[in-house]
Amino acid sequence: MANIAQRWSQARPSKTFTFWLCVLVVIVTVTVGFTWGGWVTGGTSQLTAKAAADEAVVHRLAPICVAAAEHDADRDKKLKQLKEASEWDRSDIVKKAGWATMPGETTPDDKVADACAKVLAAK
Repeated sequence: MANIAQRWSQARPSKTFTFWLCVLVVIVTVTVGFTWGGWVTGGTSQLTAKAAADEAVVHRLAPICVAAAEHDADRDKKLKQLKEASEWDRSDIVKKAGWATMPGETTPDDKVADACAKVLAAK
């Protein structure tokens, strides 16, 4: 019985076998890389980066919205209305109050209004 080293030195694979073995290795490498290796395409990485940037902006703008609510003259009435409203309607209340409209903007931001409503409802 020949050992592995002897069998390896005696092996003479054909060019066809070597070609298909290389193709198989490439397929397995790509499959493992995209499945478990954490590889992503350029488009996916751009979408992930954009989502992270949007989330960071909302995270930084929500305190401005809360501060606008704190300085509103009708704050108590609007906060009571906000807390009594369903979770679905809270962001609309924040937008109608004008708290989610950032300085220099003309329209309120939906994501900022959602984050602001969550903070204000928890108070």
